[in-house]
Amino acid sequence: MKRIVIFASGSGTNAENIINYFQLNKTAEVTHVLSNNEHAKVFERAERLGIMASLFDKDAFRKDKTVLNFLLQEADFIILAGFLWRIPSEIVEAFPNKIINIHPALLPKYGGKGMYGMNVHKAVKMNNETETGITIHYVNENYDEGAIIFQAKTSVSREDSPEDIANNIHKLEQIHFPKVIESVILKNE
Repeated sequence: MKRIVIFASGSGTNAENIINYFQLNKTAEVTHVLSNNEHAKVFERAERLGIMASLFDKDAFRKDKTVLNFLLQEADFIILAGFLWRIPSEIVEAFPNKIINIHPALLPKYGGKGMYGMNVHKAVKMNNETETGITIHYVNENYDEGAIIFQAKTSVSREDSPEDIANNIHKLEQIHFPKVIESVILKNE
């Protein structure tokens, strides 16, 4: 069975959804959650679901290779679920086409450094977009520039607030992210 390590920086709703999906569907298993934020709610979710979770800092991630060495031992696939740091090239090179991210917009629009969460939804609203969506993509050394695996769209009405847009995007994430991860894993077998 393939092993998934999830990186998350925030509340962990996508991480929880992925963990639940693979606990029911035995294509893979989430073995660990890693976070760079000691206050992330993902720690509570992981504990409740019986998944090991660990905190790491920039040095462990970028300098001393602690995170890379852990991943080489513990992961077949890496999933970014609301993780905000750029992935170091050593990790990208060690896991070619095995690091998957979800972005709350239709890339290439609204991608790049600083474009996450409500920043994206506010920009979509400010620019009077009529549709937005999610992009699930492979991770490379640059923010939101890896090859696109899957996109799903939702319409945006003039009355929608950034919070309304966020809710619609979250629904798409919950429906599609685990299934797309599974399809990538099955293609790699």
